[in-house]
Amino acid sequence: MDRVVGLESPGTPGWTLNETTDLLLKKEFDACRATQTPHRLFLANGLKHLVPFQHPDMDKWRDSLRHGLMTRFADTNIILTGGVDDIWQNTHNGRLIVADYKSQANTKELEPESYLSDPYKEGYKVQMDFYAFLLQQMGFEVEDSAYFLVCNADREADGFNGEMKFQEVLIPYQCNSDWIYGRVTEMIELMNDNNAPDANPSCKNCAYVRQRASLERR
Repeated sequence: MDRVVGLESPGTPGWTLNETTDLLLKKEFDACRATQTPHRLFLANGLKHLVPFQHPDMDKWRDSLRHGLMTRFADTNIILTGGVDDIWQNTHNGRLIVADYKSQANTKELEPESYLSDPYKEGYKVQMDFYAFLLQQMGFEVEDSAYFLVCNADREADGFNGEMKFQEVLIPYQCNSDWIYGRVTEMIELMNDNNAPDANPSCKNCAYVRQRASLERR
């Protein structure tokens, strides 16, 4: 409906607090990128062999609205893009590491197994797999291990007092981009089909349309 017919889903306001967290983190990592030194979180987590990746197109790769990581899919006219939060580099072997910033306010303990097993995080994993796939298609060697940098706001603080404290945790994730080629091929076949697929019963937009149509018919 979006790509073929041009009927976009209703938009939502931007996540300005999350975007501000991302913006400030990028400033920190860019300072380390300029000097090719490990970020403070790398040192605190025994990852002093990592540095933010330095590349002239880094700002373009992080611009999800106008550019992003970009590659042509196979021999089609389909261009795949994705705006990555950051890319780090393993100085031991030169391979790249996908990094994604996440902001939240949760009282649950931040540890890899529980964080990644949450059904809501399935989309996060797809995001990481796709970024790794794009970099590979662009000719870069990519590490299997990616990282979510999760910033968790402290809800137990005594008060606001003009500031908000965050716990910063690196959550490792093993990327798997093997499934992407087949799924993108299916997407292209769908876009070339004259018949629109049935609506997903879990889609809130579709559920709203069905309920509204039902009320209007009555």
